[in-house]
Amino acid sequence: MLKGNTVDISESGISAILRIEVPVDEIVELQFTLPYGPVNVYAMVRQRNAFRYGFQFVESDSASKIIQATCRQLAVEQALLGEL
Repeated sequence: MLKGNTVDISESGISAILRIEVPVDEIVELQFTLPYGPVNVYAMVRQRNAFRYGFQFVESDSASKIIQATCRQLAVEQALLGEL
């Protein structure tokens, strides 16, 4: 297990800053907590730029509702901030 910091999230994937190298196309298990609850999901490493990695969710049935709810809430918050 390794720790990282998330940068972006969408319904299809997430990006994170990691301290170690992970090969592109590797399947990894991700565990993180969102405002609507904990998420445990498998993802494929799709891209790497220095220590920033892009992961595409490959199995998110159990976590998809939490991820979708979080993404919707973030979109609403960003829209409201854009109106200010």
